[in-house]
Order: sequence, then C-alpha cells, then structure tokens
Amino acid sequence: MADIPLLSSVEMAGFVAHGSLRLDAVVPPDMNEEGIEVLRNGVPGVPYGSSVQDAYPDGSFVRRLIELPAVAGALYSLVGPGPSVDHHAVHVRYPHEGQAQPLHGDAIIDVRTDAFDVQLMYYPQDVTPDMGGTLSVPGSHLRRTNESDTGRYQNLRGQSRLVCPAGTVVFLHHGLWHGGRRNDSDVERYMFKIRFNPTVRQRRLWDTSDLHDPRVAENLSAHFPWYEHATARLEIYNRVLLWRALTGDDSFDLEHWVTRVANRPQKEVA
Repeated sequence: MADIPLLSSVEMAGFVAHGSLRLDAVVPPDMNEEGIEVLRNGVPGVPYGSSVQDAYPDGSFVRRLIELPAVAGALYSLVGPGPSVDHHAVHVRYPHEGQAQPLHGDAIIDVRTDAFDVQLMYYPQDVTPDMGGTLSVPGSHLRRTNESDTGRYQNLRGQSRLVCPAGTVVFLHHGLWHGGRRNDSDVERYMFKIRFNPTVRQRRLWDTSDLHDPRVAENLSAHFPWYEHATARLEIYNRVLLWRALTGDDSFDLEHWVTRVANRPQKEVA
C-alpha cells in the first residue's frame, strides 16, 4: 500500500494502549462545508455487512472522505483491505439541549483478544469546549463491560473531552468508553460515525519497519490516571495479548506479565 501513508508501529502501539487515533484537520475546508450539508440532510442507512463499494458509491461524499490518503492509510493499518460496514450514523448535539449521552462502549462484553472493530468519527466543523465534544476515557477499551454499564459515571480522572479543528477524524477501538457531551453553545454540532468490521486477519497491516523501536514498548506500557493499582496490570496483560495477535510474535511481553501465566512446561521429570 505504497500509495497511502500507513501507520507506524509506534502509532499502532499507541492505538493499542489508548484505544484511539486522532488525525487533526485531515479533511480539506471545501469538503467540510459540503460535509455539514450532507450530514444535515442525513445519510441513508445501509445493510449490516455491506462492502464499502456497495455502501458508498464512487464519488459520493462518504466514499471520498474515507479515501483521503491519511484516512485510508489509518483505516487499512487498523482493519486491512475490504472491511465491511457494520453501520453508520449522523450524531447531532443541539444547542443548549441540557443533557449528555451516557458514557458507554459500543459492544456487548467482547472476549476477542485477537481482533477488533474500529469506529471512524468525523467532525466537519471546529469543536470548541462549549460544544459538547465527544468524551472518551483513554485505555478503557480492553476492559470487558457491557455497553452502558459505565453510564453511571460522570467523570473519570484522565478523561478526554474532544476539542478539535474542522476536518478532524478520530478512530476508536469499538470498546472504548465514550459519549457525546452536552452542547452549551449556540450552534448545532455534527459528527458522522462509521463502524468497520475487518474481513481479514489483523496482522502486520501497518508499516512494520520500526517494529523494534523502543517507543513501541513505551507506548504499550502507558498508564492512565483512572486505573486502579492492581487492575492496571490486567490492562497491560490484555494489551500484550492484542499486540501478540497483531504482530504474530508470541514471545513479546512487558515485564513478563503474560509469560508468567502461560508457563506450562512439558518436560517430564526423569
């Protein structure tokens, strides 16, 4: 995929740890102006499992959006060629609406350690602090909860409330805890979401030339303020499992967390 910029191993490790990837202002201004009108008019739904080609005809706004080089490169790196469309939606936060979306993950309890879906979130306009930008909790995506189990929580240490320039695209692991905040501004805020399902094994789909860069392990070892002391180790464990699946390297580990519990010697006592 030399024609599109793939993610690096350092960036992929950051995604595995944080559960998100942010691309600021990658959509040009003229497309953003068009995008606001497209979203205001609505985007018709498509059947679950549709191919990108069937869901978004050549030349359509959404097709042009996901074919932008930076967007296409990130999408390929995360889910590979030919992903299917799970669903899409236009989300609107209305001025002074007085309520926020509960914190949630877009999945039932997901036991996969070797695969994940990604959600593309596109913001066609500047999102200011008072516009109710999407709230997310970095590092929450590998903790097994059921959709809105986290809805009771209003604020968590280290949470991120999106403030961004127009044309920003964010990719989320489908399990990341997130929710639209209350819009206290005088304008409608638009966001367009597509959930993509991989159709190929998600193994070494990115630029692996820096696979042994020390920053890979540094990124995978990230700790977040909301973690409890003990279960923070479980988050690291789950990241190692995912990284092993993504790279095909079953020997990779951080501080021997997975090695310890996978140790099953086969040698018989003489």
